[in-house]
Amino acid sequence: MHIKKPFWLQKKLNLSVQSEVLKIIRNYNLHTVCSEARCPNISECFARKNATFLILGDVCTRNCSFCNVKKGKPSTPDENEPIRIAGAVDLMGLSHVVITSPTRDDLPDGGAIFFKRTVEEIKKRKSSVIVELLIPDFAGNERSLETIVFSGADIVGHNIETVKRLYFLRKGADYKRSISVIRKLRELSPSLKIKSALMLGLGEEKEEVEETLIDLLDAGCRYLTLGQYLQPSLSHFPVKEYIVPSDFEYYKKKAFSIGFIYVESSPYARSSYKAGNYL
Repeated sequence: MHIKKPFWLQKKLNLSVQSEVLKIIRNYNLHTVCSEARCPNISECFARKNATFLILGDVCTRNCSFCNVKKGKPSTPDENEPIRIAGAVDLMGLSHVVITSPTRDDLPDGGAIFFKRTVEEIKKRKSSVIVELLIPDFAGNERSLETIVFSGADIVGHNIETVKRLYFLRKGADYKRSISVIRKLRELSPSLKIKSALMLGLGEEKEEVEETLIDLLDAGCRYLTLGQYLQPSLSHFPVKEYIVPSDFEYYKKKAFSIGFIYVESSPYARSSYKAGNYL
């Protein structure tokens, strides 16, 4: 059954403010998760010349029920993509940039080396740029995680996305494996800034959310995002509940009380939305 959006979820897209960033992205032949995932904050972020770059193409090898990124057989990675990303970051004058990718189970290292090369190219042009990596689970490959930890990135995120009971929505993923990814990042670098995110409104219970926050904290995550799941299309998993703003505030206070350092918790919060604020 379709649930009508509440009044606090009526953000409008403004295509006119997106043109300059879109032009840069197209000129450099790049992808952004902002466009591919149909992020509701795209107008606001593009107006500030912010974008989350999607490396390794725009096709994912998995089939999550809530995600709008295309599914199928990806193309061969473009060896020059890290250089083009660095050029776009430089042209946009970004001081904080987020780099993510679709899951690439077809690659031996899941694409970890491309994350590393992208960080290196960005830092080569301007070492002061804060680079945040939002990584897939790399099928739990520890060597891939080592590549990420020692890439030179300033902050690394891996999104848990939802509670353990609802992991059937993440085809090919595993809750314990995602927690272990965060734990391994912490073991490899005790000082690394580690981030994660959950979507709410998929049918989770409040107690399950709180249990997930504890699991993340115990694994070594200290930066957290909580946002409302919005169904990208009628073919995607439906919204089960629109979480009221007061509940987002409750989760924020709860997360701080148990030890998180920085928390964004609101209906439109996304893992890369206002990412520069976290540090």
